[in-house]
Amino acid sequence: MKSEDTPFEGGPMDGRVLPVLLGITGHPPKTYRIPVPAPDGGPSTVLVYRRVPRGSGRLTGLTARWKYLYDPTGRAGSERRWPWSKPAPRPDATPEGKPDDADG
Repeated sequence: MKSEDTPFEGGPMDGRVLPVLLGITGHPPKTYRIPVPAPDGGPSTVLVYRRVPRGSGRLTGLTARWKYLYDPTGRAGSERRWPWSKPAPRPDATPEGKPDDADG
C-alpha cells in the first residue's frame, strides 16, 4: 500500500505530519477519524479531520497535495449523500407550505 506524509492543522494534532494510506485513486480519505481514549476509562473521544487541498499544482485546477483541517463539530462526512436525496433541513427553516407561527 502506498502512503503519503500529510499535515494536520487545528485541534490537538496541529502541526503534526502523519503517513496516511492512499486509496486506489491515489488520494487520502476525505475524513480522518482519530479515537482518543479517555484518561479515566470512560468513553473515548473521536477527533475528526476533513481533507482540503494544500495548494495548487503547476497545472491549473489540479491539486498536487492534501492536508487535513480539524472539524470541531465532528460531523464531516458522517452521512452518505446521494444526488437524488433531499437537502437536509436547516434548523431555523420553516417547512414548505406551512405558515410561520408568527403569522397566526
